[in-house]
Amino acid sequence: MRYISTRGQAEPRLFSDIILSPLAPDGGLYMPAYWPQIEAQTLAAFRDRPFAAVAAHIFSLFDNEMDEAAWRALCEKAYGHFNHPQVTPLRTLSEGLHLLELFHGPTLAFKDIALQILGPIIERKLHQRGERLCIIAATSGDTGAAAIKALAGREAVDLFILHPKGAISAIQRRMMSVCQAENVFNIAIDGSFDDCQSMVKAMFGDEVFSQELNLGAINSINWARIVAQMVYYFTSAVALGAPEKRLAYSVPTGNFGDVFAGAAAQKMGLPISMLAIASNENDILTRTLSSGAHRLEAVRKTLSPAMDIQISSNFERALFELSGRDGALVSRLMEDLSKTGQYHLSPEMLSSLRDTFFAHAVDDHATSAMMTQCLQEYDLLIDPHSAVGLVAAQKMRETGLVVDHLISLATAHPAKFPETVLKATGRKAPLPEAIKAIEDLPERLDVLPNDLDRVKKYIKARTRATKQ
Repeated sequence: MRYISTRGQAEPRLFSDIILSPLAPDGGLYMPAYWPQIEAQTLAAFRDRPFAAVAAHIFSLFDNEMDEAAWRALCEKAYGHFNHPQVTPLRTLSEGLHLLELFHGPTLAFKDIALQILGPIIERKLHQRGERLCIIAATSGDTGAAAIKALAGREAVDLFILHPKGAISAIQRRMMSVCQAENVFNIAIDGSFDDCQSMVKAMFGDEVFSQELNLGAINSINWARIVAQMVYYFTSAVALGAPEKRLAYSVPTGNFGDVFAGAAAQKMGLPISMLAIASNENDILTRTLSSGAHRLEAVRKTLSPAMDIQISSNFERALFELSGRDGALVSRLMEDLSKTGQYHLSPEMLSSLRDTFFAHAVDDHATSAMMTQCLQEYDLLIDPHSAVGLVAAQKMRETGLVVDHLISLATAHPAKFPETVLKATGRKAPLPEAIKAIEDLPERLDVLPNDLDRVKKYIKARTRATKQ
């Protein structure tokens, strides 16, 4: 398997290359040269296999350098310390409506599914090459904690996490800032998540800086994260009767990686009829599907802060597929976005987009109302992001979309957003041990201005990464 850039101007590379350097030299994102196919018989056989075994099979399809047995050993170790034996269990809410719980990992969010396996993958590849890596990531709340849990103390990695100051929950911040590992650095940026993400992209785009520090990324642009997220689409679908049954998914969406993983699973043979892009008031993707115009606006603060995003980086991967893998066209669209803050989809691309995706934007009032409804109807506390997904799922049902099962993704534990949950429901979310354990620990983070040069100097002064 080789990987090609969404912008068409980079040489094809192997899985091990794109895991360590996930942004292509032409600024694009890596995609597999073709989509491996999983036949109906293999899909059905997944029903009797544990999560780690299914993950190993799927990873082995995208990596020619490690066989399935080696992948299974890595996956069993990565997912063996999750708090549920099924790793990502399904909860049935009503007939045909299910919640896929993705928060049973060590940092209580769906990011653990990808990052707990990505950590050992990166370490293994670095040891093989005798290299150190400087990993830089932007987080809107959950990626940072999951990355720190996966990479803290790993000798071959230095990790720098950028988050928007004051724009994540206190618990989300503490799950990052209490880490005292010498290879971990937390940076609070006086700006938005999009500012943090733009800084990360700019650092990777600086060829001298990137090569000198041997930069690596674990944000959702890293293809291994997409592969890991595909797994729970497969396991949940077969648990509900796929391939004989057809399914739809509603996905709380910010950077588009999680919902694109569902689209990738669909391309590999999973019978997904529709994927709902569930947005909060930062509704750029909902507006795109409505009009064909992808236009940036100011970021709004909402009850679901991990989705307070206007630049959905992984949407570029969807554009690549929609355009018939026309890298030149994708490059022009991305250039338009950079220069003018917008681009327009052709009628053909917009029609194809609507064939796969449904979109619905959810305001804070509807988010709170859904949190209350879940408690009243199901005696269930959910976090605000999961509530956004359920509102969109409800809207999808109202449109007349008929499938056998509709699955809404629950992306974080409600205890990570205690004030929001309490205000909406009048009930406190029970604190898991992972949160109790950090309540009284000292924090360690640095606050920096929204200044790329200052951030680059900070990182350069502290990293030990080199490329041999």
